[in-house]
Amino acid sequence: MIETDVHFPTDINVLLDAMRKVIMLTARVCCAFGVEGWRQSGHNLEKIQKRYRRAQKLKGSTSQDEIKKARQQAVIKEAYQAYIDMAQEFVERAQASLSELRQKGCPAILELMHIEGYIKHARRQIDQVRRRVLQGEVIPHNEKVFSIFEEHTEWICKGKAGVPQELGLKVCIVEDQYQFILHHRVMEQETDEQVAVVMAQETKERFAEFSSCSYDKGFHSPTNRERLEEILDSVVLPKKGKLSVPDKEREHSSEFVHARYMHSAVESAINAVENHGLDRCLDHGLEGFKRYVGLYSNQAKLD
Repeated sequence: MIETDVHFPTDINVLLDAMRKVIMLTARVCCAFGVEGWRQSGHNLEKIQKRYRRAQKLKGSTSQDEIKKARQQAVIKEAYQAYIDMAQEFVERAQASLSELRQKGCPAILELMHIEGYIKHARRQIDQVRRRVLQGEVIPHNEKVFSIFEEHTEWICKGKAGVPQELGLKVCIVEDQYQFILHHRVMEQETDEQVAVVMAQETKERFAEFSSCSYDKGFHSPTNRERLEEILDSVVLPKKGKLSVPDKEREHSSEFVHARYMHSAVESAINAVENHGLDRCLDHGLEGFKRYVGLYSNQAKLD
């Protein structure tokens, strides 16, 4: 798993990111092409940041008194309402300014498209904050965006002590017995079991002598094992859950056990890749992420 270079997201700080870009970019374009209304853009940004800080600092009451809890909840809702109301006001002003710029035939088409994109992000975040705080909804995971700058960022729960979640993308790597990286894949909205077969197929196409592979349990499915056995001579794919008698015999064979002992070296390989710069991607965008992973994977091969 490779992290993207983003801050920890909440719905209100992602909204602040969007509003900061909407206000500053709109003010810059309007100033350049003679559209009024954004002279105090710096002051406006400070105003919305104050509303954000107010909402951010408020916490729910831990009192046993239901009246105190209700009173504190009302204060929280009022602060959030004030924040999203101001954000909505600036979004509408920015949209009106964009319309005026287009009527004037503004040639800065790319800048206007960028502003439109940030307005779209702001509208989504305003809607989600309203639904979550004011209406008590639980926002579905697939509706959330964890960064408006690195939109490909995924929320990955690793289940490890001290690291409950990370922000980035999973990367699957095939390594040979000499610790050379043969192939890699950036996993976009994919699970381990979805890439098990395609990784074997693509590696086999590149290296005809590739005949055996050891996987973690997360790659297992009955279909995967059948398809991998058609591609490779030896497939070391531990089964999830309780083992049947044939599965026990297969996983206790000397060949399987030896391969699993060798598999433990993958942890040191992962650490080596991270030490070569693949702990966090500093490039921008999904294509930049893939380029960064490919560059450092090749560097790890050479070293």
